[in-house]
Amino acid sequence: MTMVDHDTELDELFAVARRQRDHLPEGLAGRMMADAAQVHSEQSLPEQPRQRPVWLQVFDFLGGWRGVGGLATACAAGIWIGLAPPSFLPDPLDLLLQQDETELISDLTLSELYME
Repeated sequence: MTMVDHDTELDELFAVARRQRDHLPEGLAGRMMADAAQVHSEQSLPEQPRQRPVWLQVFDFLGGWRGVGGLATACAAGIWIGLAPPSFLPDPLDLLLQQDETELISDLTLSELYME
């Protein structure tokens, strides 16, 4: 089967279709355009997205329930270890409240140091 580059029968059918015009009944085009304008005006106003509360945005940022649950567990473990440290860790309160003699001497001025 060979393919023809130019099909005259098909071209004639297209030419007839271009010449033949179906006319709309009187006023139908106007009613269609008015209806289209009404639908377009109703759809042209976009619906405003609802603003989510800040705490929900933070909740989603942290990973939802799993992320917040893991964060709460880590915080609870940190507080527990901080208040009752295991024996191989130094006590944070001792480290915080402890003052060496060098720190105490550096806080004193020379006149206070030699004053007796």
